[in-house]
Amino acid sequence: MWYPHHDGSRMTQSGDTQLDLDAMIKLREKARGLVPGLRSQALSPAPSSRRSLLRSRGMEFDEARLYQPGDDARNIDWRVTARRGEPYTKLFREERERPVFILADLHPGMYFGTRRVFKATLAMELAALIAWAAEAAGDRVGGLVAGGEHHDELPPRSRQPGVLQLLHSLDRLQPRRPGELRSGQLDTVLGRLQHIAHPGSLIIVLSDFQQMGPALRASISALRQHNDLRIGFISDPLEAQAPHVGRLRLGSPERRIEVDTDSPRLRQQWQALFQQRLDEISDICRQTRTPLQRFETADDPLPSLRGLL
Repeated sequence: MWYPHHDGSRMTQSGDTQLDLDAMIKLREKARGLVPGLRSQALSPAPSSRRSLLRSRGMEFDEARLYQPGDDARNIDWRVTARRGEPYTKLFREERERPVFILADLHPGMYFGTRRVFKATLAMELAALIAWAAEAAGDRVGGLVAGGEHHDELPPRSRQPGVLQLLHSLDRLQPRRPGELRSGQLDTVLGRLQHIAHPGSLIIVLSDFQQMGPALRASISALRQHNDLRIGFISDPLEAQAPHVGRLRLGSPERRIEVDTDSPRLRQQWQALFQQRLDEISDICRQTRTPLQRFETADDPLPSLRGLL
């Protein structure tokens, strides 16, 4: 995939090519509005819910809800059932922290953007906001940060140490310049995530899926089977539609070509390439029942992030 050649001097004054550690720490206050979304998952009866809803010692009673097929009959709340004339089930919240794993895909192709921020910067913003919200919700934060040549595997840790280890890794591995894509690299990273993620975890994958390969569907299906998996698809508006600017230089620093962006054929191919990638990940998410949310570099990420959580 070719990228429009771009450097930081062409960004708007509000745009950022990189995000430093101090800026990610300052996102802590902004993340507070996301905490209710994380905590509300505690009341979900699904196997992949935020906390185990069981009846045993060490469990905290949450609420009673209408009995549903598959519920354990031993958890029927007989007092509420007698009062309301319908069977109700007790929900219990396990009194322990839940692991939250954040996968931030920061390959060199993410060093690109034409609006507010670069794609890599947006991924880092999202990862930091999720991490701070998880910390405020009482969860343990870990993850996997994938750079161009290296990646960090971060075991879940409680409170600020869990968040700070992630932020340091994001800062260290963020791309500093454009580079060539490596097909299938995302599949490898997701394979590593399968080894380190604990069953019952909340897993959030943030990527533009430029480096996905043939194993992506199997990896997402495997992660979804025992975890609460969410997908954040990151893109820039220019990827979806070519600008009307005449001749444009495309490519990496080592290899560039010029194309005519006013050509109807090129514009159609340009749009088709992006739509094919979006359709593929959308199809995988539909088949695996994995929530998918789009994020664009031009937009404030908070409203869409609330939708994902």
